[in-house]
Amino acid sequence: MNIRDRLHISTKRQEQASRAMQASMLVFIGIGIEQGSTGVLVNGVVALLVTFLPATLEREYDLPMDAGLTLWITTAVFLHALGVVGVPGLTGNLYAEGSPIPFWDHVTHALSASVVAAVGYTVARGIDEHTEAVYLPPRFMFVFILTFVAAFGVFWEVIEFGVSEVAALLGGETVLTQYGLEDTIFDLIFDLVGAVIVAVWGTAHLTDVAGAVTDRLDGWRNP
Repeated sequence: MNIRDRLHISTKRQEQASRAMQASMLVFIGIGIEQGSTGVLVNGVVALLVTFLPATLEREYDLPMDAGLTLWITTAVFLHALGVVGVPGLTGNLYAEGSPIPFWDHVTHALSASVVAAVGYTVARGIDEHTEAVYLPPRFMFVFILTFVAAFGVFWEVIEFGVSEVAALLGGETVLTQYGLEDTIFDLIFDLVGAVIVAVWGTAHLTDVAGAVTDRLDGWRNP
């Protein structure tokens, strides 16, 4: 039994939660426009676009993106966007030093990393099932997920650093902020936390999607 079944969260409730977060992101975009904040606006727009990705994958590639997977992805990008805008009228950027929720960055990194881990696992398992030339035993898959997320985490930190430096050079507002070496190390640690969660408990939720990826690859090989 998966987590959402244990919590007795119906499909309808999951869909409603996803739509509510999408509506909130529209509010974030409006706040970004009203405040003239590039960071809030860009993060809100990107987050909202990502929430439509599951439906696109299901429509265009027949991947079974159920309400639970959609909610998982939507929650990850929603919490990130909320962290940038803060709680309107109560707090500022929840990522900044002195945030009233000091662990916010850790939660969002772990959750975002879990989505990255899910993508890495799904593609790798699909390829493993598709061809006999590739064999990924379960123990190696655990290591692969951790390595994949760690590599992506380092790549992301480099992007954050580059965007921040370019924004500082141009004298504009950055859409991604890096708060120093300690922040980077903690980000990478919690990236691995998200990866471990998926490697230990999350792969069972991805079986259908991995199977669909395999079918898609088989179809491309045998049109």
